Formats: sequence, structure tokens, C-alpha cells
Amino acid sequence: MGNRKVICALDTGNITEAVRLTRKLAPHVGAFKIGHALTLQHGLDVIPQLQDAGANRIFLDLKFHDIPNSVALAVREAAKRHVWMMTIHITGGPAMMTAAVEEAREAGVQDAPLLMGVSVLTSLDQQTLTHQLGVSRNLNEHMVQLSKLAIECGIDGVVCSPNEIALIRSEIGHAIIVSPRIRVASETQDQVRTGSARGALDAGADYLVVGRALTASEDIEAALESLGLEPMNSR
Repeated sequence: MGNRKVICALDTGNITEAVRLTRKLAPHVGAFKIGHALTLQHGLDVIPQLQDAGANRIFLDLKFHDIPNSVALAVREAAKRHVWMMTIHITGGPAMMTAAVEEAREAGVQDAPLLMGVSVLTSLDQQTLTHQLGVSRNLNEHMVQLSKLAIECGIDGVVCSPNEIALIRSEIGHAIIVSPRIRVASETQDQVRTGSARGALDAGADYLVVGRALTASEDIEAALESLGLEPMNSR
């Protein structure tokens, strides 16, 4: 197990800080995740800045969810910046996902971004899903059905919490699974479905998203080891 499986979440709106963290962490992790905090302030021009700082792979986590044409245009703009991976909401439906897939493929085999489907946010639990959002299926069934739909539409993989990895892996075969916000025990959790790095990988995750456990650490190799991840000797 090497830490090319680790995606570091740059949860900051400060581009100077994001560049600093990228330079610091690029030798130790496989990719960097950015979201609304950076892109709403600075636009997609943050991507080449981070690439210049050493981020060879950018995971653009904006969770596109709109009419098919709008999502296709969003995928096109991200692909122009050579984004490695991006997220879309599966609940946007088959037409939206198909439009995103077709647009991603327009970038060519080598440059096509990976599209990751989001079914149920990791901040949601069964009570919220059932009583506030009116979803009749239980959480696991809902995630499985949406995940299978995404793969059928050509989406490359899905995002899910450590709790659902084994179940979803059994249903979607070799499609990619990204497990977000892997945490150490001492961290405050803003998500209700969490788990350990080692457990997530053993269950079948391909990539792990790790935030403060890395960005707030002075000793990156020690931080990786505390998560049960091996330091990467070379890139």
C-alpha cells in the first residue's frame, strides 16, 4: 500500500496557503482535492497554479448538478484545465450523467477526466434521508441503486463513506471508489459516516481523501503512519 492512494483535501480559500501546502505535500500524496472555497474566489485559474506547485493530479470536487447541457459545459471547462477527477451528483439523472460522460470523452483517451458520482452526502444519516428528504429506501439500498445507475451511465466510479465501501464494491465491480475525509480519532467530525484509512482500503476503496490530518501536520510521514498508511519513497 503506497500513499498514491491518498488525496489531500485543500480546504482553504486562501490561494497562497493552498500553494504552500501543495509544495509541502506533493512529494507525499497522490493528488489534491479542491472545491468551492478556492474556485468561487479565484475561478478555475487556481488549477494551473496548483499544478505549477507540484499538484500533478487535481480532484475538482464541485458536485455538478444541473440540466445536462450545463453540466456538460462545466465538464468541458474543467477538462480544459487537465483536471484528473471531478464529482457530479447522481441524482441529476441519466441524461445529465450521459452528457457529462460524453463531454469528458471529447477530451480524448489520455486527457479525459475521471467522473465520480455522489449519491448520498456523508453528512446525511438515515433519519435525514427518510424524514426530511422523503427517500423511502434505506440509506444503503439508496446508495447501491444510485451507484449502479451511475456506472450504467458510464460514470467512472463513486464517492462513499467507509461504512458503505464493501457493499458498494460488491455491486459495482472494478469501478473506482473514493472514500472522503478519512480521519484520526482526535479530530472533530462534521460527517456522521466515517472510518479508518486502513479499514477503507481493506474494504475496497481505491482512493482516500484526507484533510487536516495532513495539512495541519509538521511531520507528513508520521501523519501518514498514524493513519496506517505507508510513506511513499518515490513519485
